[in-house]
Amino acid sequence: MSSIFRRVAVIGKYQASRTRAAPANLCQSIRAIADFVQAQGCEVTVEDETAAHTHLRGYATRDLDAIGRHCDLGLVMGGDGTMLGVGRRLASHGTPLVGINMGRLGFITDIPLEGYEAALAPMLAGEYEEDVRPLMHGRVLRGRDCVYEALALNDVVVNRGSTSGMVELRVEVDGSFVANQRADGLIVASPTGSTAYALSAGGPMLHPSIPGWVLVPIAPHTLTNRPIVLPDASEVVIELVNGRDASANFDMQSLATLKLGDRVVVHRSPYSACFLHPVGWSYFATLRNKLSWNEGGA
Repeated sequence: MSSIFRRVAVIGKYQASRTRAAPANLCQSIRAIADFVQAQGCEVTVEDETAAHTHLRGYATRDLDAIGRHCDLGLVMGGDGTMLGVGRRLASHGTPLVGINMGRLGFITDIPLEGYEAALAPMLAGEYEEDVRPLMHGRVLRGRDCVYEALALNDVVVNRGSTSGMVELRVEVDGSFVANQRADGLIVASPTGSTAYALSAGGPMLHPSIPGWVLVPIAPHTLTNRPIVLPDASEVVIELVNGRDASANFDMQSLATLKLGDRVVVHRSPYSACFLHPVGWSYFATLRNKLSWNEGGA
């Protein structure tokens, strides 16, 4: 098979420190996949932090922004955390991503490392399912000033401090007051993030095709404060009314410290991450596999 993707980037554990040696199996796997993709007729680029961390030689290297400008496809090796970080960085470029799972759960990195050739070869030839996941954009406003902003694929979370008590949060949706909530925190999750922190806090799972978000309180003081599903065209504003050492987290990979009166404003980003899956991929099969659902039937 010949590849429809001319320029393919290999990315793995790009957040890792240059000062720590990568596990030998990671180095070997990245080399094997780069060699395999090149054998399919693709020009291979290795993300520069990945190359430095694994001491991989023999391939062109670029940073993520240059990969977004130059490459037609990104192969992300790691777990969902790596995929989230890469997805946010490359979303503005529209670069499609394929996830090769070297982590544990793997809701969005769905190709197992063992036997990746059988799944990857037809995908490079154009046989795949496309899965578009909109991003969230969050800002922290202090008065009229934006003191922090970030994108998120999974969720934006307002959390209490690790050694403090509950926080009190005033919540508005599209300018309408919803409630003042006393809780350990509040999660605004996308369908992608509905199987992450929001799920552990008791929220529902949203199918990826639903243009919605779920607002999930974390350990609320009033048990009638329940998760609620919102259209993702909404603007959600969360104001810190009371509480110490609170923070706003974006995909649990970046955070901002909050002061009383700060407002966390969340709206839909104009950017989306595009994930590619093998033909026959099923969201429900992923849930059965990752959540160990009963597969019995008549």
